[in-house]
Amino acid sequence: MRLKVTPKAASDRIGGVEPQADGGAALKIAVTAAPENGKANAAVVRLLAREWRLPRTALSVTAGAAGRKKTLTIAGDAGSLLADLEAWRAGR
Repeated sequence: MRLKVTPKAASDRIGGVEPQADGGAALKIAVTAAPENGKANAAVVRLLAREWRLPRTALSVTAGAAGRKKTLTIAGDAGSLLADLEAWRAGR
């Protein structure tokens, strides 16, 4: 899953989906943590794990650790994860 992260924001929040130049989309995330020593990445994982009711160990930033554009990998059964995320998105 693609993310566009804004560190040092006023509050931790999950925004909408933003279209990307390559035709894909990225979920906008804002965290109050600074982008140093992996603090912002850890805050992103905590925020999404809490919101999606997943263990933090199921989420990992697998690309873009030092940039604003990141790739998040979610471990687990793809079918149930997709259903859970679709239900979450529909409820927002």
